[in-house]
Amino acid sequence: MRHATRAMVCTDGPVAIARLALLGSMARDTATPGSGVDVLVAFDGPATSSRSFGVQFYLEDVLGRPVDLGTERALRPELRPAIERERFDVGR
Repeated sequence: MRHATRAMVCTDGPVAIARLALLGSMARDTATPGSGVDVLVAFDGPATSSRSFGVQFYLEDVLGRPVDLGTERALRPELRPAIERERFDVGR
């Protein structure tokens, strides 16, 4: 699924993003058919609600799964090291 996600996400989406990464079971390549998708994103420009929800809804439509989206700027400092180790960058 990670490789399919990379191909889908690297197409033109609703907003410009600097980086996009999978987290959780998708990052570990252990997702099941019922797994949601945990995504970490860094936007080109401000991370507005409109941009965040636009990317979330776009990915849900493309992937056919629920998406939980967080931004790199909103990461709590104590969680950053674990997330950086786990992340699977699908890029832009």
